[in-house]
Amino acid sequence: MRAVVLRRGEDGYWVAEVPSLPGCISQGSTKAEAVANVREAIEGWIETARAHGQACVATRTLRRR
Repeated sequence: MRAVVLRRGEDGYWVAEVPSLPGCISQGSTKAEAVANVREAIEGWIETARAHGQACVATRTLRRR
């Protein structure tokens, strides 16, 4: 599973970042929304990397804790 870092942004929104995927970041008005949005961002990041012939490490479905 990918590590997701959650932090409060300056604008009050929650920011979700995936350090192992450069540039993979999203936000939401709640923690849950930020996590849901970053899940989509992860999928898009991996899809784009594969489309450009970049190797991606094995991926798994994100689990809720």
